[in-house]
Amino acid sequence: MDIGFLIKAIIVGFLASVPLGPVGVLCIQRTINKGRGSGLFSGMGAATVDAFFALVAALGLTYIINFIEEQQFFIQLIGGAIIIFLGVKIFNTNPIQQIRKHRRKKKRLIEDYFSVLFLTLSNPLAIFLFVAAFAGMSIVTPKDSYIKSSFIVAGVFVGAMFWWAILTFLINMFRKRFRLKQLWWINKSAGIIIIIFGVVAMLSVFIKVF
Repeated sequence: MDIGFLIKAIIVGFLASVPLGPVGVLCIQRTINKGRGSGLFSGMGAATVDAFFALVAALGLTYIINFIEEQQFFIQLIGGAIIIFLGVKIFNTNPIQQIRKHRRKKKRLIEDYFSVLFLTLSNPLAIFLFVAAFAGMSIVTPKDSYIKSSFIVAGVFVGAMFWWAILTFLINMFRKRFRLKQLWWINKSAGIIIIIFGVVAMLSVFIKVF
C-alpha cells in the first residue's frame, strides 16, 4: 500500500511542478546563463519546499493551515513583493558578470538552492494545492501513519526533482547556442516575466478584498 502511495505522490509532485511560474522561469534563466547545475539546484530548492508543504498537508497540521488562511492577505502581499524584487534583480543582471561569478561553482550552487527555497517558502498557499491533490487521489486519511506520510513526502520530492531534471536537461541542450547579446535579452525578458508574476500576485490580493 505504501508503494502505491509513493507512486501517487510522485505523480502529484511532478504535476505540481510543471506549471511555469516564477520559479520555473528562474530555473530556465539560470540554466541558460550558468549551466544545468545551477538550474537543477534551483529546482531542488523548490522541490524541498514542496516536500515540506506536502508534509503539512499529509499530516493535516490544521494550526498551520488555519494560520495561512488567516494571514493570506499579508502572506500573498509579501510573496508578491519578493517576486518583484527578484524580477528586478534578474532584469538588471549583467551576463558577463554572472559568467565570472559562476566560476565559484560550489558557493553559487548553494546560493541558487537557498534563494529558490526562500522564494518558494514565500508562497505557503501552495499547501492547499497539495491538500486538494491528496484528497482527490485518496492518498491521505485521518488514520495515516508517519511512515505512510514519509512515503508521500518522499514521493513529492522525487516527482518534483524528476520534472526539474527534465526541464534543465532540455534547456541545457540548447544553452551553447546563446551568445552574450542573447543572454542579455533573456535576462531582461525573464526579469519582466517574473515582475509580472509578482504584480499579478499582489493585485489579486486587493481584488479579493474588494
